Amino acid sequence: MDTILLGTLGGLVAMAATTIGALPALIGRSLSQRASDTMLGFAAGVMLSAAYFSLILPGIDVATERTGSELVAALIAGAGIVLGAGFVAWLNATIPHEHFRTGPEGRDTEAVARIWLFVIAITIHNFPEGLSIGVAFGEGQANGLSVMTGISIQDMPEGLAVAVAVTGLGYSRRTAFLTALASGAAEPLGAFVGAALVSVSHALLPWGLTFAAGAMLYVISHEIVPETHRNGHQHRATAGLIVGLVVMMLLDVTLG
Repeated sequence: MDTILLGTLGGLVAMAATTIGALPALIGRSLSQRASDTMLGFAAGVMLSAAYFSLILPGIDVATERTGSELVAALIAGAGIVLGAGFVAWLNATIPHEHFRTGPEGRDTEAVARIWLFVIAITIHNFPEGLSIGVAFGEGQANGLSVMTGISIQDMPEGLAVAVAVTGLGYSRRTAFLTALASGAAEPLGAFVGAALVSVSHALLPWGLTFAAGAMLYVISHEIVPETHRNGHQHRATAGLIVGLVVMMLLDVTLG
């Protein structure tokens, strides 16, 4: 129960960070596209670093201890990554949602109000982040704190970027803020699910760690990186990614 409680609390912290990040949009603060792409690049860097240093490598270590074989551990990690990425790809293909620039995806998008399509899209993005927090606490409190801190740091500019994007589509500031808040709710849910799964059986821990990593890697490649390169700000976005990766690496070394 301690793991589930800590994991869920970690997800709530990340949700709060998303909400705090969206506050400037509520009072009318604007964000340039260049700044938005840089911040999203930073978020991608944090997620990329967390996927490898806080999820994949600990997953391989745990699997090696359990199986006694580095090859088997690597195969388990590879399978977990593929399953995680495949799960988010399946969500992306089946659940109706709409991205800010690429338009609607999934099934029966015409049956859902447009604002909810945006909320669902961001929720699909945020759920793997919460999942990673939950399973990281299953590996240990220090690792969980590291992932929670890194995800929360990148959630603040991400929350602002989401709120500003919704405002730019013609919705009110209040609606934009509530959209960011609603999307952040996926993180404690994902954290609870991740922590609960690895608490059921410690044997699931390497699978849970690498599954969460695969889910985040899919989001980075399919959503964030293409978005940051769409408007001609790829150099700043790449610089943001490198900075985010280094920040998360330092957090992992000092906290994890």
